[in-house]
Amino acid sequence: MTNEGTKPLTDSELEIMEVVWALKRGTVREVYEVLLRHRKVAYTTVMTMMGILEGKGHLRRQKEGRAFLYIPTRPRQKVIASMVEEFVSRVFKGSAGPLVAGLLKDKKLSPEEVAEIERLLKENS
Repeated sequence: MTNEGTKPLTDSELEIMEVVWALKRGTVREVYEVLLRHRKVAYTTVMTMMGILEGKGHLRRQKEGRAFLYIPTRPRQKVIASMVEEFVSRVFKGSAGPLVAGLLKDKKLSPEEVAEIERLLKENS
């Protein structure tokens, strides 16, 4: 069960949040223009999605002149950690071991990532 502001993000919501995190804060128009550089998207879709993100507690808005400025309510790192925790809980019944083992076995981790995991293991043991 998740709390407000910790509901898992869809791919589209995460894409919008990545833009807002990079901007630190932004209007619908600013987010729309960044997304438009990568793919075709409707302004109204971005506006709707940002409203949904506000409703989920991921964004808050404040009036800025004639527009609304959207501000993330939680740092990127905390949101991603929450999504990973939810995924591990749902898919691996709360145990991250099989996930890490699978990533190592399938060579999905770079040598740098493996070294970081080894460092974290030593730090936490």
